[in-house]
Amino acid sequence: MTRRATTALTTALTVLLTGCAALPGGSPATSAGPSAAQAAQRVPDGTPDAATARTRLAQLRVAAPGGLDGYVRDCDDGAACVFGRPWVDVDGDGCDQRSQVLARDLTGVTRKEGRCAVNSGTLLDPYTGETVTGVSKIQIDHVVPLAEMWRGGAGSWPAERRTAAANDLRNLVAVQGKVNQAKGDRTPDEWMPPNPAYACAYARVYVGVKAIYDLPTTDPERSALDRALATCG
Repeated sequence: MTRRATTALTTALTVLLTGCAALPGGSPATSAGPSAAQAAQRVPDGTPDAATARTRLAQLRVAAPGGLDGYVRDCDDGAACVFGRPWVDVDGDGCDQRSQVLARDLTGVTRKEGRCAVNSGTLLDPYTGETVTGVSKIQIDHVVPLAEMWRGGAGSWPAERRTAAANDLRNLVAVQGKVNQAKGDRTPDEWMPPNPAYACAYARVYVGVKAIYDLPTTDPERSALDRALATCG
């Protein structure tokens, strides 16, 4: 067998055994950023595990939701702004909460020069399972909506506590803007993430925040959260 034939045979066998990586100019596949499975498990620090979330859900008070009288989230033109201006640096680290969440949840993050604000990055959106590039397409969701906090009694809290709650990193998740808009102020009995793989994580975050702030639940909401936690395995 000639040297050329031997080389060709060796290359062919290598391709069969190792795949396209052995072809001239080829390279093994590499992983960039989290997988969909990893994104489906991503929760903020301080989120209870599934067993703890089930226990805390059982302990939540059941009560009819209050009204929205007095609830004004808008801060422009002298509006009441009952939860304070968005993205206050409540932990005093010099970086606003929105920027902290983007830096936490995105990969390949770049920041504006000399500032903590995130300039670019890529999000594997846990709510949809889709990849989103471009910070302008990403919003920060309050997993327990601020309107739901108000209905649960936040209207009687001191203003400082409402501001802290609105900026609590344990309740904030970076998601695709259009899915955040679709959710609005709806609760789990009315809306769940379109990506069913995130149901468990979403319920864990939701229950954890309600427990932290001693917010009540309703029977339909509890049933929806029970179903979501049942997917945790």
